[in-house]
Amino acid sequence: MTHSVLPDAIALGLLTVQIPAVAILLSRLLRGPWRQPPLQPQSATPEMAGQVSAVVPTLNEVERLTPCLQGLAQQTAELREVTIVDSRSTDGTQALVKAAQQDHPRLQLMEDDPLPEGWVGRPWALHSGWLASDPQARWILGIDADTQPQPGLIPSLLQTAAAQDFDLITLSPQFILQYPGEIWLQPALLMTLVYRFGAAGDLTNAPERVMANGQCFFCKQSVLKAINGYTIAASSFCDDVTLARAIAKTGAKVGFLDGAKVIKVRMYEGLQETWREWGRSLDLKDASERAPIMTDLWVLTMTQGFPIGLLIWSHILLRQGDGQLPVVILGSLNLLLAIIRFALNFAILPSYDLSAATGKWLFWLSPLADPLAVARIWLSANRTPTEWRGRTYTSASKINLPDPT
Repeated sequence: MTHSVLPDAIALGLLTVQIPAVAILLSRLLRGPWRQPPLQPQSATPEMAGQVSAVVPTLNEVERLTPCLQGLAQQTAELREVTIVDSRSTDGTQALVKAAQQDHPRLQLMEDDPLPEGWVGRPWALHSGWLASDPQARWILGIDADTQPQPGLIPSLLQTAAAQDFDLITLSPQFILQYPGEIWLQPALLMTLVYRFGAAGDLTNAPERVMANGQCFFCKQSVLKAINGYTIAASSFCDDVTLARAIAKTGAKVGFLDGAKVIKVRMYEGLQETWREWGRSLDLKDASERAPIMTDLWVLTMTQGFPIGLLIWSHILLRQGDGQLPVVILGSLNLLLAIIRFALNFAILPSYDLSAATGKWLFWLSPLADPLAVARIWLSANRTPTEWRGRTYTSASKINLPDPT
């Protein structure tokens, strides 16, 4: 039987585009052992008193806000005030806050002004809350309504900032998962960020590659004043990353750190909402130029999206005797990538709270969702959002990072 050269030719072509992508991925993952360790809960010291003002943007968050308010109430004297900026919720969010104010006098409720043209709702609410905050606070803490601050969060942030001279710290939280679909898909979506930017605590990224998470955005008041608050991220659907990269380009020290021990988050309910809501912003196109986005998509496709399929394809060819050395190399390379991916599940396990989860075992099969996760990033990268958190937008202009000079 004559051996077909086509499979080997295809394998050679795939290796040509896959090997450089693997080299880039390994260069990112190998920085992991030297990353900053996870933040630990700390106790406040007297000099921390009143240093922090928190801002919580809300829009129809009555089902998720209570754990956030309770977590902020557990913070001690270092937290000067909490400003809840509500965008005219219709679900009882304001009534919930007013009830909580009876027991927690640090809570303040305000409505932001109608959304100006060119602004997305979240950065506008944060900007409004920042303007209304006490100027005596040295730090502004942006907190999303779906987060659950743990005791010792703010002292931990203050100690870390002082010890390492950070101007901005954002945290990767511990994600609370409950339902089978999200347990399977969400870790695959999270892994796209690890493959692109390295692990939380990696401080080696250039300013234009800085990662951030607006669920816990801890910034010096003076830094926000210098760039006029959130205006640089006005029309960004990933305002956290847009703002963090703009701040990093000014020369400020920015850190995206592991906060799994000090903050939790319950982001989305189930598979469908996870796919629709989180997948829509993961491409970070509002914070990046087109070329790096396409480079990231190439790396993701070659190292996260294709490996299991290519491993199966090469195995079938070799069993049929229809492949030579190129197919063997391709199969071996993708076996290595599959092993790395399954091993990384152990590395990200502390980033998940599965205590109330149904179908916990699906977490270990999340690598099988990788092709879907990568496809979701491709879809998002080529679409402009028109709806976000209950608001409809006619357009959203691309934000360009400022020139630090």
